[in-house]
Amino acid sequence: MSIKTRFLLSYIGVIIISIGLLLAATFLIIFSITGDIKSIEHFYKNTYVQKPLTAAEENAFLDLKLLAKHSPEKLLDQEVIEQINQIGISIIVRKNAKITYISPSYRGNNLQNELPPFEETNINTRDTIKVGSLFFTYVKFDFRFSDDEKGSIFVLRKVSSYAELSKELFPILLGSLLLLFIMMIGILNYLVSRSIIKPISVLRKGAERIKSGDLNFQIVTSSKNEIGQLNQAFEEMRIKLKESVDLQIQYEENRKELLSNISHDLKTPITSIIGYVEGIKDGVANTQEKMNKYLNTVYTKAKDLDLLIDELFLFSKLDLQKEQFSFEKVELTQYLKDFVEELSLDLVQQGILLEISPGLKPVYVIADREKLKRVISNLINNSIKNMNKDEKHICISLHERSNDLIIQVIDNGSGIKPEALPYIFNRFYRAEQSRNSQTGGSGLGLAIVKKIIIEHGGEFWATSELAKGTSIFFTLNKVIEIGDEK
Repeated sequence: MSIKTRFLLSYIGVIIISIGLLLAATFLIIFSITGDIKSIEHFYKNTYVQKPLTAAEENAFLDLKLLAKHSPEKLLDQEVIEQINQIGISIIVRKNAKITYISPSYRGNNLQNELPPFEETNINTRDTIKVGSLFFTYVKFDFRFSDDEKGSIFVLRKVSSYAELSKELFPILLGSLLLLFIMMIGILNYLVSRSIIKPISVLRKGAERIKSGDLNFQIVTSSKNEIGQLNQAFEEMRIKLKESVDLQIQYEENRKELLSNISHDLKTPITSIIGYVEGIKDGVANTQEKMNKYLNTVYTKAKDLDLLIDELFLFSKLDLQKEQFSFEKVELTQYLKDFVEELSLDLVQQGILLEISPGLKPVYVIADREKLKRVISNLINNSIKNMNKDEKHICISLHERSNDLIIQVIDNGSGIKPEALPYIFNRFYRAEQSRNSQTGGSGLGLAIVKKIIIEHGGEFWATSELAKGTSIFFTLNKVIEIGDEK
């Protein structure tokens, strides 16, 4: 059974139960007032009017009734009636169609034309009359005078006009209240069901779109209740799923690009090796000089191939987070001085000056020595490949901050184009698009730097100016000794 059907049935059930309870309450109220279980049956019959008199009014009426039965002529004596009416009860005495006595408070109300006619059997002794805008309840007794003239005595009391009006309009009022009640229940049912069914319908349509593979939509949440929270959770799930799908697509594109780049970078040295080996086999290297040249070329290409495979292997392990790191406390200043001293001898032979900023004080960081060496080596090699000046210069400098150190590698090479700068840390990205390994490298050096620095919990970035040089920065966390914090 659908939720919509359940709401409809609950709506009908609430109406039926509410009407039943309303009718029962009406019956109990009337019964508690009248004390008669048949009061509902007689509620609109003129023969039944529950308008009780006060005790004084009942006593006066009994005295008047006794006189009417035994000494009716005394009712024509105003003094006798006033002796009975000591407390200001409203009394009317009528003989035939003429009123012989009326209480002072009702004089001038033109009651004569509204009083009920003579009734020999005295069946309808209690009722209500309306005079203008006023209502009066009465009890009467009809009798015969000694001359056989018709006589009537009335004891009256003014009552609220609203009570009589309510009595007359009770069916309309009750029907209106029931109609209003049904309408209110219907509106509330519609609003409640709409606040539930509409968001669920949106979720259903969203699920169908996701099922069909469409994730480019948005579920708007308009409330903060449980349904709104469900919609919000569904929207967050859609966003996460879309991000996952987009990431998967990106991974697939990267995988294809990776295969293409690996194929190209591996094929180039292999093709050269095969070509030179074939030249040796075919006797093209017919002199010792040519033979040595061919063998040196094959050896160089094989070393390039081996280096590329090592970089691919290291990058894949870093990418899969399977490369082990051995973090330890390292005195960075001395570490960099030893590294520069070790590497500068080889670079001097290539005409490159490698130096470290002077005057650095000892400072300790948490790092993996071997991985940190790989980072600096890759940055220096990257600078070397972009050198195009007669005086080649590379400088390593340190900048201390409160919780970490910034290591800066500066060169005076050709610089990097502004549009290429944001992508230089991406794998296989080369600002020099010819993919020449002599000028552009493998495209993995800075990607490996990125992975290692991330594992160290550091940051990395680069700045560059064409024809002036490039600066690459990365950070390492300092070892804060007890008492160093300020």
